[in-house]
Amino acid sequence: MPASRTPRPPSAAATPSVPVIPPLLPGGSDDAVPILLVDDQPANLDALEASLATTGCKFVLARSADAALLALLDQDFAAIVLDVMMPGMSGFELTTMIKRRERTRQVPILFLTARMLDQQDELRGYSAGAVDYLTKPLDPLILRAKIAVFVDLYRKRRALSRMNLELQRQIGERQKMSAELARVNADLEARVGERTAALAEVGRRKDEFLATLAHELRTPLAALRTASEALRLKVPDNADLVTLQGVFQRQVQQLTRLTNDLLDVSRITRDKLTLQRRRVPLAEVIHTAVETVRPLAEKRNQTVNVVAPSEPVHVDGDPARLCQVLANLLDNAARYSPQGARIDLTADLSGPHVLIKVTDKGAGIERELMPRIFELFVQGQKSQPDEGGLGIGLPLARRLTEMHGGTLTAYSAGPGRGSEFVVQLPILVGEQPGDRGAARPEVPAKLARQRVLIVEDNQDTATMMDIMLKGWGQETRIAHDGLSALEVAKQFRPQVVLLDVGLPKLHGYEVARRLRQQDWAQNAHVVAITGWGLDADRQGEAAGIDHRLLKPVDPQTLHSLLLSMQRSGNRASA
Repeated sequence: MPASRTPRPPSAAATPSVPVIPPLLPGGSDDAVPILLVDDQPANLDALEASLATTGCKFVLARSADAALLALLDQDFAAIVLDVMMPGMSGFELTTMIKRRERTRQVPILFLTARMLDQQDELRGYSAGAVDYLTKPLDPLILRAKIAVFVDLYRKRRALSRMNLELQRQIGERQKMSAELARVNADLEARVGERTAALAEVGRRKDEFLATLAHELRTPLAALRTASEALRLKVPDNADLVTLQGVFQRQVQQLTRLTNDLLDVSRITRDKLTLQRRRVPLAEVIHTAVETVRPLAEKRNQTVNVVAPSEPVHVDGDPARLCQVLANLLDNAARYSPQGARIDLTADLSGPHVLIKVTDKGAGIERELMPRIFELFVQGQKSQPDEGGLGIGLPLARRLTEMHGGTLTAYSAGPGRGSEFVVQLPILVGEQPGDRGAARPEVPAKLARQRVLIVEDNQDTATMMDIMLKGWGQETRIAHDGLSALEVAKQFRPQVVLLDVGLPKLHGYEVARRLRQQDWAQNAHVVAITGWGLDADRQGEAAGIDHRLLKPVDPQTLHSLLLSMQRSGNRASA
């Protein structure tokens, strides 16, 4: 059996002239490097151990090949000092067996020999795996020097092994952390996805709510607006009733404007807003916008001063939307200006653009509010606390301006120092025939008597429209659902059908389609009235819809439409 011994100092008699070499390994015996000493002679083992005592190594002594193999099975060694000539199994044969094992293949082996070996024996030893030969009697200095090399290699190998284990541990930890981060990231992405989907659903429901709210508000507004016009026609000479009708009309117009803004915001957020573009005289847009805001300005005893180019200026745009932009700016200026204030609207040419400025000397805009002035639902301090508004006029005006290829900017010197809003729009170059007279308002003409069928499920709206149309000299009939509309039309044979789209029993488009199947209805004018918007659709066109009006119907717009249809004659030339 191999014997393990701790280092002991050499006796003076054994090595009288050998200098003391410091230990190669600092620390105690637990850090001592193991060396396997194999020799069949105990005296030789004692001499080897004594020579290496100062190295601080730990020695395992084996007196046979079998004992050496048992020691190698038990632990690893920095080096093996092996006697070549041993009974039973020689050093060469033992070396061959050591080199066959994966675990011990790299252990360096120093052969000890008491005689000079011939070249063939040396080659045999090196071929078996020995790294060097030492001749007895041994020189302790040479032995320690050679062992020191192997001890140093063993120590470095052991340090590398520990570093590798630590590295593997760190890699394992990082892999765990990476897996945990991946899990957390996946969980976060899933939660973000769920949150995004939830926000999208909330946004969709909000848009649907706004659109539905705007639509539902239009039905009572249609009745109120038509009733206002009917009241005006019934009592033209009663001053008190005329005053009441004026208040009634102005408030309905304000509600209609807020409703339209709500629906427009809903369309913009859903990217559903489209423009009906044409060549538009700028003077016409300015005139309509000023007239739109005039009731509010007169209520506050304010004046709107307009300065525009004397020559015709045209832009490519949707006249209703451009008017909405300027009306929103003028309305904003009126609400943020005191009683009796003056509001200026100026239009100047600047190269290929026109600059339209709306200036007031009212409440002004705080510096902190200026970067957010065009955000939805942001409002400053009004001059009158009771003035209404939803905070969507300016954002809507900017978006509509941008859709026309223009810009809308705001300036203010601060609170109490007024504001200026500047609209920049590209202009059309070149005058077209009739441009100079385009801005002149047409004098209202009297309508000729014609048969008009009112198809409306809301009885108040239908009744008020009936009174208004009769006040214009029209012959009317009323139907409250799609099926009865077809029956009334069959007997009445209207020249104009004012058709609500959302009807009970039969959809408005289906009513129009069935009407068009009658010979007498080929030249009739079918006007769809809707609370959902004026966007054309293929279904309506296929059903034979000629025109679309938005609830609540503007009496002046309807009057002008009826007049134009009379002048055009039948539908084919409309």
